[in-house]
Amino acid sequence: MRMRMSTSHYGLCAAIAVFFMVDTAQSWAAGALPPYKDELFSTQNVLETGQDGAFEIIEYDEMRDINGRDQIPQKRAQRNYVSLGVRKVQADEALSLDGRKLDVTRTGPSTGARFTVIFIHGRDGDRRLGANDYTFGGNFNRLKNLVAGNGGVYYSPTIKTLDSDSVAVVAGLIRHASRQSSGNPVILACASMGSQICWGISRDPASVERLGGMVIMSGVTDPDFAKSAFYKAKLPLWFAHGSRDPVYPAADQQALFEKLSKAKYPTHFTLYQTGNHGTPIRMIDWRKALNWILAS
Repeated sequence: MRMRMSTSHYGLCAAIAVFFMVDTAQSWAAGALPPYKDELFSTQNVLETGQDGAFEIIEYDEMRDINGRDQIPQKRAQRNYVSLGVRKVQADEALSLDGRKLDVTRTGPSTGARFTVIFIHGRDGDRRLGANDYTFGGNFNRLKNLVAGNGGVYYSPTIKTLDSDSVAVVAGLIRHASRQSSGNPVILACASMGSQICWGISRDPASVERLGGMVIMSGVTDPDFAKSAFYKAKLPLWFAHGSRDPVYPAADQQALFEKLSKAKYPTHFTLYQTGNHGTPIRMIDWRKALNWILAS
């Protein structure tokens, strides 16, 4: 039997919907993601700040931040850095996006997510890198718990080629995630050579409309970023880089940050003193970065 809903019931449902929309907006402004293992991941020593807090230099010590944090250095974090309950909401999927197949690991709800985070790996990586609970000091496990534990969804896709074809595939994933979450914000995080995907997406107006911000870790610099749709939309952009990165010099990315900062663009730069190419993936404070982007 189908039940009819009275006018008063419609009004009540509408009122509840408005309440949750307002409540969600206020929670973003207040800092949406509550502390999660902050004593392990967020107690970093700040050596220097500038640009009204938008620039910071963080102390990095390999003996402390790798050997003192990992049970097996660079391969397996100590158990207290990892919470595996999040695997209950994790699944490997093969998505069909406009005729293109994309393998992803999804952590969190497939529909109705409050927000989405998509991580793009660098060269020779695949979806396992961004879903591995134990590598990079457990930082991906923390990211998954922060996202899925707060009603969001996290995607780690396999990107086979870091070129225009893959930009189109990621644009499809952004469109899919936005559709599945009723238009809630999508945050795109790109590492190393995968940053080329972020810069490519920044030029796609349709994708930019669905984004809430981007994170670039140990990435290549885009000298034409100011011409992009992302720049014109003034969406928040967070950089993280190691000062001794031998692949992409930190000075190049910092120069772009300085240019954006002078233009009053919403940007943040975290430099890990003595950090190498992989340091930002291990050390980035995901709660701080995501809350800054969501609040912006």
